[in-house]
Amino acid sequence: MKDVAKKANVAKSTVSLVINNSGYVSEETRKKVEDAMRELNYIPNRLAKNFSSQRSHLVGVVVPDIMHPFFSNFVKHLEKSLYDKGYMTMVCSTLGREHVEQEYLNWLKQSTMDGIIMCSHNLSIQHYIDAQKPLVSLDRFLNDDIPVVSSDHYSAAKITVSKLRENGCHKVVQFIGSSNANIKADDYAKYCKELFNGPDEELIFHKMPINTFSLKDYFFTASQAFSQNERVDAFIGTDMVINQCLKISRQKNIQVPDQLKLIAYDGTQVTGMTYPEISAVVQPIEALAEESAKLIISVIEGKEVTGQFNKNQVFWRQGGTTF
Repeated sequence: MKDVAKKANVAKSTVSLVINNSGYVSEETRKKVEDAMRELNYIPNRLAKNFSSQRSHLVGVVVPDIMHPFFSNFVKHLEKSLYDKGYMTMVCSTLGREHVEQEYLNWLKQSTMDGIIMCSHNLSIQHYIDAQKPLVSLDRFLNDDIPVVSSDHYSAAKITVSKLRENGCHKVVQFIGSSNANIKADDYAKYCKELFNGPDEELIFHKMPINTFSLKDYFFTASQAFSQNERVDAFIGTDMVINQCLKISRQKNIQVPDQLKLIAYDGTQVTGMTYPEISAVVQPIEALAEESAKLIISVIEGKEVTGQFNKNQVFWRQGGTTF
């Protein structure tokens, strides 16, 4: 820093202000300092900065599977939003491994990371509460002190049921998760069941195996649902499983949407990669990521936030698997 200050003909304290982006420095002076840093190939010592500030400016995001289109999309937008706010992102894909999720919480306790955004929920709620460090949860209520970011699953259910009725559906199979972890997305299925309750309406739940991540798993589950349910008008589920339902429909020469309707919930790029494109209730993944970034930084900086989640609005995207 002394060498940079000498070359830029400024005080060492001015170099410190530029490096830490704190205090006022004119654009002209800032440019002189940055030019001197480049010429001298000076790179600030991140560990030393972390030690002095007691911050790593590193946020962890724990996801079930980075290959899953919802979570890969979420991480993409989250990383950008955190970077724009001066934070770097570390991604952990647990693949259902409880010990990995626990190890990341331990890292947080040791202040390796300033905070964690939890998108995987294999552990009991007490594990997260005991961390006593900045946490934000995606789609799972942990306690009143941990903010939750979620989509409006009730609105999603209303849209879905409305589309089922518009398409004349009476017998519907909905794929649901097998977790008992109080995941808010599970409410979507519950609301669909409550709303699709007319005298000639039947909604059947088909449970997904726990830790289902691969296309092979989704294909197996979809095949089971086809074989176990005859004369079904529609299938509802996440993008990946509905994608496989479309594949099986073609194998069985079932005409979509004439004989069978398919509705996905997430609306990632997967729904647009098929022919016909899959009709979907779309979750606002970018908004979920931006809100998660904003909340975790607020918690890290000690600002007061509420544990109640904001319900981000979903919307319908018409494809060729419904009328």
